[in-house]
Amino acid sequence: MDEKNSREIPAHPEKKPKYPAPLSAAALAEIFSGCGDWETRRVLPGLLPGECMTLCWLDGLVDGVTVSEDVLRPLTEAGRVVGAQSPAQLTEAIERGAAYAYTLRRRGALDDCVSDLVNGYCALVFDSLGEALTFDTRTKLTRSVSSPAVEKAIKGGKDAFVETLRTNTSLVRRRLRTPELKIEQRVAGRLSGTSVALLYIEGAAQGSVVDEALRRLGELDIDGLLAAGDLEEYIVDSPRSPLPQLIHTERPDTFAIHLLDGRVGILVDGLPLGFLLPADLAAFLRVPEDSAMHFAVASMLTLLRWAALAISLLLPAAFVAVSMYHQEMLPVKLLLSMTAAKQYVPFGVAAEVIAMLLAFELLQEAGLRLPDPVGQTASIIGALIVGQSAVEAKVVSPIAVIVVALAGISGYTMPSQDLGGAVRLARLALVAAAALLGLYGVVALAALMIWYTAGLESFGKPYTAPFTGADSGALVRVLLKRPNRANKLRGAQLAGWNRRRQR
Repeated sequence: MDEKNSREIPAHPEKKPKYPAPLSAAALAEIFSGCGDWETRRVLPGLLPGECMTLCWLDGLVDGVTVSEDVLRPLTEAGRVVGAQSPAQLTEAIERGAAYAYTLRRRGALDDCVSDLVNGYCALVFDSLGEALTFDTRTKLTRSVSSPAVEKAIKGGKDAFVETLRTNTSLVRRRLRTPELKIEQRVAGRLSGTSVALLYIEGAAQGSVVDEALRRLGELDIDGLLAAGDLEEYIVDSPRSPLPQLIHTERPDTFAIHLLDGRVGILVDGLPLGFLLPADLAAFLRVPEDSAMHFAVASMLTLLRWAALAISLLLPAAFVAVSMYHQEMLPVKLLLSMTAAKQYVPFGVAAEVIAMLLAFELLQEAGLRLPDPVGQTASIIGALIVGQSAVEAKVVSPIAVIVVALAGISGYTMPSQDLGGAVRLARLALVAAAALLGLYGVVALAALMIWYTAGLESFGKPYTAPFTGADSGALVRVLLKRPNRANKLRGAQLAGWNRRRQR
């Protein structure tokens, strides 16, 4: 039986109730005792004699106007609940429209009612029934959608994800207006109770990847899901690897493009980021603007990024190895120029290159942590004044400054900051190997890195595909962009049963 007909959506894993007591206003008050934002109010339906109900909410999470206008006002209007002679009839009348709130849930378990309350609902509790009706009255005080701050949009959308989950899912839904876009929601974090949404396009994504992602999310058992690392380190295949194994993006258009490719997306309430899986090395060197450019220009820029990756990773180590052990490989004029510039420098080549790389990292960290105007000033002072002064004082050689600067600039061409961090770490290791064994150490360590990277997997998919596969056509498509009219099928590695992009 094919995957289209055989896949079933896995059910929520059953968990032991956290609050096994019967649902009542007293039980809720005991749970939220000591909470200064806990509010309750006794309500008499229709202002008629009868059973009082208890309306409770957490102040600050709900919109007071919504509670007053959509819940309290209609419930206390005379004649709105006429004919309701029992609490059961009263709840049925409210469910049928006695209250104005657009979302209403009937809760019979204390756990469910508590979950709704901490998510911005107000609860109307019927003690005699042991039930509650919860209304969506969440406050609208959230950050509005703004332009991307990290990933610059040249020809793409100018909106970015925010910290509200439902706003983020709506940004994706506006770009993929199809019922095939599935959104499955889970709750993670024993204390944070964070909502996590898993998004995929049915048919485009492989069912095995979707099921595996849901399984790992279901097994996530931590106190709080408040940072990106709280999610990433617990669901990736190799959490100790410095290489990124989830694609991060703050742009909904980039998120939608990856979903169309067959990937599975994850959105977390409270994080203005989207996570995509499975990840591969080639995906970290692509940008959404490639699809908006002419295929020849996009191919040239893609090859340029791969060349910049090699330069950023290998150039400082190659410079140290050749300067220390293999001077015969240099042209005579270049060797004489380097010797003349180096003769008054008191430090060895390896020491000055490592020192320059560490200084480059310090400048980058200072520019990130300081406020924008101060950070830009610190970067300019460090790059121009300190660097020029170090050269004039004969502390470092000009050629070392050129090599380190070229490697740093090449690293900035990579779209993924996570991959850039892994490259900087590997660059220091390669320089150390070059200082110890020359080019032999560089080649040996580079081969070891390639072997390690080739052994990584992301949700069952090879991390280095298609470089390690037999599909030469897929390899060409990674390095060279084809015209959009010729891109008719999704990649076989990611796509589910529906591989067709266009006719």
